Amino acid sequence: MKFFVGLILGLLVVPFGLYLYLTGGAAPVATTDSSMPFESFFAHKALEARLTKEMPKTVPLQPSEANYLAGAELYKQHCAVCHGLPLTPQTAIAAGMFPKPPLLMEGKGVTDDEPGENYWKISNGIRLSGMPGFSKSLSETQVWQIALLVANADKLPASAKTALVTPVGASTTTPTLPQVSPVPPPPAFPSSLPPK
Repeated sequence: MKFFVGLILGLLVVPFGLYLYLTGGAAPVATTDSSMPFESFFAHKALEARLTKEMPKTVPLQPSEANYLAGAELYKQHCAVCHGLPLTPQTAIAAGMFPKPPLLMEGKGVTDDEPGENYWKISNGIRLSGMPGFSKSLSETQVWQIALLVANADKLPASAKTALVTPVGASTTTPTLPQVSPVPPPPAFPSSLPPK
């Protein structure tokens, strides 16, 4: 009987203590705080299990120069503010994040990860890490282009490396501008028309 009473008390006291810890303001929730006990362990285990179950095993794009160049432009627009660019200091946004975002263009980055793993992370994001999901704002092809870029960051062609350090929207070649017809005047609103 004492065993069951102890078991029931344990089942009630532990959740109540956890509740008090979380709601009493003791939990580390600021980006400057250290991790909660076991936070990193459980987060990594959950992410690994989900990746094993859902990440694509085949890559539909070839790691070509064209895909690297497209990936570099997308990376600069959507990823560099957190994950950095070659030879560029860390941004204030990245410095203030918790957990710290990995630098993908320096050191090994994620070059030891499968492109499918990178695709899954870019597409879905990672909850409570600051990593957004881009499945609603980028096409599958665009996500794959970024995934290939970061998976092969240690062996990119010179053109892709140059594209990464060229300002967004600037071209490394001289583009030919398309012929554009003159812009028609804006429509007149009833309040701007002279009275009849």
